[in-house]
Amino acid sequence: MKIWTAVLLISWFLSVISNAQDLTLQKWGVHDLPFKGSERVSDPFTVTFGAWLRHESGVGIDVPGFYNDDRIWILRFSPSLDGIWSYHTYSSLPSLAGKTGKFRVSPNTKSDRHGAIVVSSENRQRFVYEDGTPYFPLAFEIDWLFAIDADNPRDIPNTRQIVKDLRDYHFNQVIMNVFAYDAGWGEREKIDPRYNFAKPSIFPFGGANETPDHTTLNVNFFKQFDRVAAYLHSEEMAMHLMIYVWNKQVSWPKPGSPEDNRYFEYVVKRYQAFPNLIWDISKEALAYGMDDMNYIIDRIDRLRRLDSHKRLVTVHDYTFCRHYPDKVDFVSIQEWRPNLYDEMRRVAERHPDKPVFNVEHGGYEKTMHSIFNGAYTDADVLLERTYLCYFAGAYSTYYWQNSSWYELVYDPFSLAPEHQPHLNYYKILMDFFSRYNYNDLVPIQFYYSPYCLTDEKNTFLYLLPRGTFALEGSAPPQAQGNQVQVQWFNPLTGEYSDIEKRVLGDWTGFRKPASITSPFCLAVLDIIE
Repeated sequence: MKIWTAVLLISWFLSVISNAQDLTLQKWGVHDLPFKGSERVSDPFTVTFGAWLRHESGVGIDVPGFYNDDRIWILRFSPSLDGIWSYHTYSSLPSLAGKTGKFRVSPNTKSDRHGAIVVSSENRQRFVYEDGTPYFPLAFEIDWLFAIDADNPRDIPNTRQIVKDLRDYHFNQVIMNVFAYDAGWGEREKIDPRYNFAKPSIFPFGGANETPDHTTLNVNFFKQFDRVAAYLHSEEMAMHLMIYVWNKQVSWPKPGSPEDNRYFEYVVKRYQAFPNLIWDISKEALAYGMDDMNYIIDRIDRLRRLDSHKRLVTVHDYTFCRHYPDKVDFVSIQEWRPNLYDEMRRVAERHPDKPVFNVEHGGYEKTMHSIFNGAYTDADVLLERTYLCYFAGAYSTYYWQNSSWYELVYDPFSLAPEHQPHLNYYKILMDFFSRYNYNDLVPIQFYYSPYCLTDEKNTFLYLLPRGTFALEGSAPPQAQGNQVQVQWFNPLTGEYSDIEKRVLGDWTGFRKPASITSPFCLAVLDIIE
């Protein structure tokens, strides 16, 4: 019974195995196998513990375990192959070493679960799931997501609410911190106290943020964090996890110290099993004078050694990614400049074998009041910048000021309509790119023409920036002399215009119809003969 008590907080969403040989687990699930040590140790976080797991085919992985209080260590893993698996534990504690067993893994039965997010082997600038299904990320940053139910030991209703809203509007990734404390900006006096999560009472180390004890870790913090991670996995929402953040007033241990290493390695051991996980070493990693490139390299090397599940790794800092692209699985950049398309194309062309992710494009939608304005706050401007990233062959992130930082309005659609974020714009975007598979498209720009994505066969998608009223420019060579059809698309409403057909010469020359009233728009040109 003590084992079940120790893992009660996560048992809603994680499969907790008490008798592995009697259970059938599911492929791409997250499963916990708890072991209780008989020895008492002064510092359980220094105990070596893990297991060799081997599939009947001969494929094997070495999974590190982690301490979970009350002399209980957890082996957490996610099987990527169905069939019979066996395990054999090892440990510096004799009572934890040499435990063996077998379990069966059944095929995945969730229609929307496709395994871990990986880089496509066919197009190294695109993401797919483990089973080959395309993954088109649309991310939403919520730095304080870990905190909104931290004081509720029984349930996570606020987490469920905000994740449901994001899923309803087709977001499929949250960018979040393991821990953040406070920020020195924003109109604090205007925040409803229900939504102010600055200075949370929980802390990943001993003590509190104001009086930290870095010599130990607070396991209860991570048990609470497990609930969020497990729920995101249950909803097939990717968890882009920033292990550090330097500008959120966190009392971190000295970089590279034994206390810092203990925290970092514990996070890697505890969360690597989640197939929805993407690792990010630190938000704005080289800013604020906290570390240098050698430190980041050390963190990545540590992570690679410990992460037997091989989740994707990036660093929220383009200076690092530019100098050490081979250290990351995809390139992260924080690009604010007005000529966003050109800058993103330049970066994508510099890294032809890596996806490029603009984690912050300088736009933070403002509705009720200001937390951080950045360079752009209007909803339609932010949307256009998101399309510019995608049309440049990269990816993008959305911020709403009233939920991305310490103010976290977890039920935004309970607000007055004028205060609600424009998440519907992004649902429309995702619906558009479900119609046109992004992984089949490449960016190109013909002479004088607007920005274009094409499958290099019959379909050409054009992005016309605000103020552009016609699709003018050189026609695609494949289309010249053929009949084509053009249909216009309003990205604010999702409405399509009537179809116009024409035999093309060497020029496009289609005028934007009056029915398309958005400040910027898209046009779809298809060759039909």
